[in-house]
Amino acid sequence: MASAAPTATPQRVVMVTGGTGLVGSAIKAYVESLGPNPNERWIFLDAVDGDLRQMSVTRGLFERHHPTHVIHLAARVGGLFDNMRDKVGFWRDNIMINDTVLQCAHDFHVQKCVSCLSTCVFPDKTTYPIDETMLHNGPPHFSNEGYAYSKRMVEMLNRLYHEQFGDNFTAVIPTNIFGPNDNYYIEGGHVIPGLIHKCYLAKKNHTDFVIWGDGSPLRQFIYSMDMAKLFHWVLYNYSDPSPVILSVDETDEVSIGDVAREVARAMHFEGNIVFDTTKANGQFRKTASNAKLRRLLPDFHFTPLRDAIQASVDWFVANYDRARK
Repeated sequence: MASAAPTATPQRVVMVTGGTGLVGSAIKAYVESLGPNPNERWIFLDAVDGDLRQMSVTRGLFERHHPTHVIHLAARVGGLFDNMRDKVGFWRDNIMINDTVLQCAHDFHVQKCVSCLSTCVFPDKTTYPIDETMLHNGPPHFSNEGYAYSKRMVEMLNRLYHEQFGDNFTAVIPTNIFGPNDNYYIEGGHVIPGLIHKCYLAKKNHTDFVIWGDGSPLRQFIYSMDMAKLFHWVLYNYSDPSPVILSVDETDEVSIGDVAREVARAMHFEGNIVFDTTKANGQFRKTASNAKLRRLLPDFHFTPLRDAIQASVDWFVANYDRARK
């Protein structure tokens, strides 16, 4: 639910769409760790606050909260198989959400709007590592093209609003995010939370820990708390309509198989790990360059993958009954 309004009027009101999900929860935890700031109020919107596909609903939220800054996280998201099953639905829902939020950010004279994209927006056939200049160089992977094209349009809208009206709209492109408060849905979820849930059940039921695919695809993973710190930095320190990739270094790319083994270690799972090669692997690699981020923020320290997976597993085990599954 949205936060209650304070008695004093702060200089900055930051409204976060999708504010109770993985990234929104991490941003909230990070902001709270900074301590009270009487000049700043944060509003974390939940899905129950309104359907952002509807312009009237979105406009009502802007009228109610009068944000000076917006972090736009709300989206219809899913894993590989969900995206393959409903490409039209992912396209339509995300196009509507992004259009209403950015239009209202313009109409209500928001000082800064930062949207969240994904590395799946990049071309399938490309050279590696990919960087921010390569966004529109070819079609994305067929498996999630509905979602990917809808997210590409956010980058285009940011540029157009900036060129035509001078709006300060930009976007970040994170690699695979994971951490506490993730969606641990096995079939339609993302890699690490899905593996954590599977491993938990395999340990509980004394069955094999089954991984879809052969484990060979490579990915860069970013811990949600690292993402929160970087999002906060972008909100107040990066003002360019061109997006910036938020990612660990290229040398930190890891295979799905190795991630599964790390999850099993963190879960203290001692059974068999089995790779089901009848299931699709998805895109083999999406290696992203964080050179732009490193130029802007050279000393940022990313949480080691092993530590981040352990923290995520511990959170899931401790919060199993209330975790999104």
